[in-house]
Amino acid sequence: MKKSGLIIFVLSLLLSSHPFKGWGQEIPVSTEQQLENLTDADQAETEDDTYLQELENFRRNPLNVNTAEADELKQLRIVTDLQIANLISYRNLFGKLLSIYELQAVPAWDVNTIRKLLPFISATTPLSLSAEAGKRFSDGEHSLLLRISQVLEKADGFNKSTSGTKYLGSPQRIFFRYRYTYKNLLQFGLVGDKDAGEQFLKGAQNKGFDFYSFHLFARKIGSIQALAIGDFSVNMGQGLIQWQGLAFKKSVDVMGVKRQSAVLRPYNSAGEFYFHRGAGITIRKGKIESTVFASFRKLGGNFVADTVNNEDFISSFLTSGYHRTNSENQDRNNLSQTTLGGNIIYRGNRWQVGINGVYYHFSLPIVKRSEPYNLYAISGQQWYNFSVDYSYTYKNLHFFGEAAADKRLNKAFINGLLLSVDPRVDISIVQRTIHKGYQSINGNAFTENTYPTNETGFYAGVSIRPAIGWRIDVYGDIYKFPWLKYQVDAPSSGKDYLAQLTFTPSRQVEIYTRFRNETKQTNQSDNITVANFLATIPKQSWRTQVMYKINPAIALRNRVELLWYGNNGNKENGFLTFFDFIYKPLLKPVSGVIRLQYFETDSYNSRIYAYENDVLYSFSIPAFSDQGFRYYLTLNYDLTRKIAVWLRWAQTIYQNRNTIGSGLDEITGNRRSEAKIQVRWIF
Repeated sequence: MKKSGLIIFVLSLLLSSHPFKGWGQEIPVSTEQQLENLTDADQAETEDDTYLQELENFRRNPLNVNTAEADELKQLRIVTDLQIANLISYRNLFGKLLSIYELQAVPAWDVNTIRKLLPFISATTPLSLSAEAGKRFSDGEHSLLLRISQVLEKADGFNKSTSGTKYLGSPQRIFFRYRYTYKNLLQFGLVGDKDAGEQFLKGAQNKGFDFYSFHLFARKIGSIQALAIGDFSVNMGQGLIQWQGLAFKKSVDVMGVKRQSAVLRPYNSAGEFYFHRGAGITIRKGKIESTVFASFRKLGGNFVADTVNNEDFISSFLTSGYHRTNSENQDRNNLSQTTLGGNIIYRGNRWQVGINGVYYHFSLPIVKRSEPYNLYAISGQQWYNFSVDYSYTYKNLHFFGEAAADKRLNKAFINGLLLSVDPRVDISIVQRTIHKGYQSINGNAFTENTYPTNETGFYAGVSIRPAIGWRIDVYGDIYKFPWLKYQVDAPSSGKDYLAQLTFTPSRQVEIYTRFRNETKQTNQSDNITVANFLATIPKQSWRTQVMYKINPAIALRNRVELLWYGNNGNKENGFLTFFDFIYKPLLKPVSGVIRLQYFETDSYNSRIYAYENDVLYSFSIPAFSDQGFRYYLTLNYDLTRKIAVWLRWAQTIYQNRNTIGSGLDEITGNRRSEAKIQVRWIF
């Protein structure tokens, strides 16, 4: 079948008639919402900026859709496995694409997906791997990045005029990264990070930064698909036994329910816990791909000296990476962790199956607090998990899943389905059954719980594009927790529903409105009896956002969000609105974003999260509660083609508060101001 240039031209006109949402943002709008949901669930922002680095790398070195393999396409986190399988089948049947606009002819590929991909892909004639091999160390790109930020108001931990425990270091946070990158084939680099309150070049950090990270990562060296030395992350199956990379859960992107990643990934972010340190390799021979890795590293933990039994142990891991006080420094690197693992994957034409395993050994035993909800917690000096994951694609149907077990042979299952029933309708389904005793140290699956344990649930989502410019996304999730949880002293249940309508009437306007309803059970807050009773707590939110592009350089964005929390005399309300002015002219050295925001909530329970534009490779998602105003300004100026500077100023002003924060982070007054500067030099 010959491809017609006229058809490609018509497809390009149809695609260009829809605006590219991400023109003034670092990431797609749907990903912003996913990060907001993840921060809300974890009540902490992730420090893993690997995804942002990868997007910027693909922006500078677009991924060639004519040669890209499944693992490379998964790095974008924009396309599903069903779309990837259909693209590879399309290439095998018709040959190389003549233009990226031809992607519209691939089954299950829609305009919205292609529009998100445009900045990161190309359709060109590729170089052979042998021709590129000699260029890996000579034609790549070196970059140096330095970021300094500080909260200007003096927190109690920095106030030396008062007594008590104080931070040992300065209030600046300093982040440094050197990286060499050649396309998606080779990268190596060094990271240094100092948190606010940590010392620098003295005391416990007399070697400079509190945290250092080095990595070397290469892809496609003959039969070697990936080689990792230094720091790296490991992702296997659907996250039941091992997933260290950034992973999203429920969101408006109803087709993004499947975990997608290569097993080995480079790690060079500031987070100090969710990675391995050692070496790993992935080798492919025909249809069989195998990965092995080994890691040894020091961790921080809450150390307990048992003088009665004369046995020391660790009661919990410390994941924050903070070493600001004497007590935090005493718990630093007091635990050694040795990790061994790997997997074997067999890939057929439309199916694959993998066997995965991971083993941990600790220098001290793990003993959790003696609480009923910790009855099944990980304990001892050794732990291991193993699993089988699988997937099958038939036409416009993609089935996937994983079956896992832990050291105690507790079981966990997760199965899902992606189905394109019509060019305008997509459906996703996920069912999980995870035993109340199942445990994994680095598990991160598609579950309501933060970690995959003690849960059964059923999720279903549908995405409908009824007409040009219209999109409807809906999901529902019903789940149960068979055993106790923290602050939930009985088996419990919950449900979560979301519906979003998006309207793009022209290239200049995008409007979306969504309603979300969540119901969970927790201990009754005002209970005075011996036994705790569970209370059902509902939470509803309604958000509407409008983005209007005045011209190619200027856009306006406005959001209004309402939130209702609780019932039966304990009702709370929340409200947030902001207005953005976005200036990003094409081929100009300067760009920037200004936000003006007002928020008002009854307490922290009715808090609202809002994604904020930040400097390159960074993002901010604060939780807003009480009453106040916030504004920020982010500026980017390219001094030359190789040197760029970012400046950011943000301030929150509370209306009815005399202090902000708590403990050592408490600020006297009603204002919290943060300044940030970042410089990047590419050479």
